[in-house]
Amino acid sequence: MTGARILTAVVLIPIVVSLVLWGPTWLVAVVVAGIILLALHEFFAIGAKMNMPGYPRFTMLCALGIVWAMSSGTYTIWYSGMTRIPVLFRFLLATREFYLAFFLIGMAGLALATKKGVAAALPSAAVSAAGLAFIAWPLSYLVNLHASSPIKLLFVLVVVWVGDTAAFFVGRSMGKRLLAPTISPKKTWEGAVANVLGSLLAGAVFYACELAPASTTLLIHFLVAAVLVSVAGQMGDLLESTWKRGAEVKDSGSLLPGHGGILDRIDALLLAAPVAFWYFSLMAVGP
Repeated sequence: MTGARILTAVVLIPIVVSLVLWGPTWLVAVVVAGIILLALHEFFAIGAKMNMPGYPRFTMLCALGIVWAMSSGTYTIWYSGMTRIPVLFRFLLATREFYLAFFLIGMAGLALATKKGVAAALPSAAVSAAGLAFIAWPLSYLVNLHASSPIKLLFVLVVVWVGDTAAFFVGRSMGKRLLAPTISPKKTWEGAVANVLGSLLAGAVFYACELAPASTTLLIHFLVAAVLVSVAGQMGDLLESTWKRGAEVKDSGSLLPGHGGILDRIDALLLAAPVAFWYFSLMAVGP
């Protein structure tokens, strides 16, 4: 299992890093959209095992709209020649709020139109809302991070990867005190601490390798961001584990050998991506 885990990482990491550093934001948005669709597919499959199937197709449609709106500059390319489309309508199509309102109206319509009755439709609507809020909305911030600076997105990914790796090996070899036994029996406090320390180290090394000129203030910001990303990432991991625990499944899927499903691999980003984006934005952190 460890060998498959390492091999998968060796194959995927260079591809992801190349995309982040040299790929245009619209291409990153396309990849993020694909990841969101796969993650939502796994999310709804788990829900179906708990007799809460949701409305996957409509939710996925709204998720694509949110990614579209979050991809800074992408919609401008497509709309630049569409002079016959009213400006207000073009603006609405390029805002997250439009797709959120569209989702809420659609959920109400689906609940009222179902043959099972409104009471039976409410759990499905709740699952769909959870999928949009827990997966589509936060992961779309990956596009914002890249549009702001590819370095910022790479920073988040590196911190999450190093933190997860440190937690995995330290928790496996030294872990004794269980972190959340009812949710994830294998997670330990030792692994959680290793995640934070590994993230701090990754943040410091990343800063030293990628950023110039040197700035003590910027270094502090990156270290604080590394801790926030680590903690948020572990919380996202536990939230995903809670969902799987309800259906009594170990992995969300089997697409990635050694890692499980897509949702298993990106669960840390569910909270880490928006936390990092808003920290960098509110603190006006470069580059």
